[in-house]
This record gives sequence, structure tokens and C-alpha cells, in this order.
Amino acid sequence: ARIGKVDVALAEEIAAKGAEAGPCVVANDNNSGNVVISGSKAGVDAALAYAKEKGARAIPLNVSAPFHSPLMQPAADAMAEALASATITPLLVPVVANVTARPVNEPASVRKLLVEQVTGRVCWRESIEWMAKEGGVTRFVEVGAGKQLSGMVKRNAPDAEALALNEPGELEAFAKRV
Repeated sequence: ARIGKVDVALAEEIAAKGAEAGPCVVANDNNSGNVVISGSKAGVDAALAYAKEKGARAIPLNVSAPFHSPLMQPAADAMAEALASATITPLLVPVVANVTARPVNEPASVRKLLVEQVTGRVCWRESIEWMAKEGGVTRFVEVGAGKQLSGMVKRNAPDAEALALNEPGELEAFAKRV
């Protein structure tokens, strides 16, 4: 469920109240006013009811699994098993891990954080803020369908350029000008 017009502390309070009925955690910290909770149906339903009591806008999301919650542990275990035999070389360009909001390029850390991200909170806001402030990133490019992510980038890093490239022609034109 997406909880709007709240900060992370209030979303954590809402998720904790939901957890009284079943597993429920903050799954995504997208930006101020856009936090997602995840867990069991009973936990999320209880959290939604409590959010409304607190005056927060809460919207159930149509998803196929309780992503980024402890209920995804079997998937995390499968990911760990798959990655155990995968060759991961040091990354030439570090990646900002969504569970730490910090850059990583060392193979053992990459492997560990890929597993943690299955059950861990997505620190989108913190990741974008780190990239824009400490990482020196001034342009973010979203490639795919839509502009949801580039909109969240602008809310977290208002001085950065955020582009959404949704058509092959847009991608080709962008590649020619960089």
C-alpha cells in the first residue's frame, strides 16, 4: 500500500500498528509523502485502517507479492543460492545499492546486497539524495515506459535534470547529444 502525505517516521508507526495483525513493514521510501508498506494482507489492511485514522492518504497497490518484506525470505534464499555460484567481478562503475543508499563495487558486497534487497527496504529517496549531493550526479535518465521514477527524482533532487525516455527515437536522440 502507498501511504501519502507522511514522512518515514509516521509510515513506520503505521506499519508497526499493522504488524499487530500480521507482518507489515515500510518497503519503499520513495520521497517525502510517498512511502510504501508491504506485508501480509491482514497486516497491510490493519495499517491502511490506522493510516486513515491518522489522516494519511493510503492506497492499496495491486501487486503480486509482499515485495521488500520479510515474507520474501524464500525468494532471498533462492537468490543467495543462485548468486553463490555466479561470478561477479569488481564493478568498473559503482552501483548505489537500494538497501544502503551508498555506492558498492566489491563483488562480495554486491552479492550480499542483492540478496538483502529482496527483503529489505528500498531507500530510493536516500539513494537519489546521495547521488545528487555526494555522488555529483546532475542528470538522471529513466528508460522505459512512463516517467514515475524521473518524477520522484525531481522531488528528491530538485536541482538535478531528470529525463524520461520512453520511445526508441527518444533514446537514439539522447545518445547522439551526449
